[in-house]
Amino acid sequence: MNQKPAMLFVCLGNICRSPLAEAAFRKAAEEAGLEAEADSAGTAAYHVGEPPDPRSIETAARAGIDISDYLGRQIVRDDFTRFTHILALDHANLRDIRSIAPVGALAQVSLLMDMVPGREGAAVADPYYGGEENFTETWEDVSRAARALVERLLAERS
Repeated sequence: MNQKPAMLFVCLGNICRSPLAEAAFRKAAEEAGLEAEADSAGTAAYHVGEPPDPRSIETAARAGIDISDYLGRQIVRDDFTRFTHILALDHANLRDIRSIAPVGALAQVSLLMDMVPGREGAAVADPYYGGEENFTETWEDVSRAARALVERLLAERS
């Protein structure tokens, strides 16, 4: 793999799960010394230009990460050639991503939890309508997946 890994994490609105997944991946890559790019997006345009949900900001802050400057955006056609991997946080968003993938898309599209042995096919639960414990659970899932993804990327390089 000669191209620097570039990850796009995608959920519905890009204010809860995908910003946390982006933050977790950035942290895991930095800790492992992996040079990679990361971004997040939503399949819907509900929160374009808005910061993450305050509960996501708080959850990331507890892990020592500031995501308050992240801004919501919607996935676009260019993302399929700009990123090496597009990782959906659940099955509905995976279907939506695949349905808009242009002919000639280069990015590998998959479910984020497929990276975690024993969690293949699992979705990251949407914490939006829940409480703090739901955001903590989401953080644990995306952190586990981010570490597994970094390990996989490092193994592919060697």
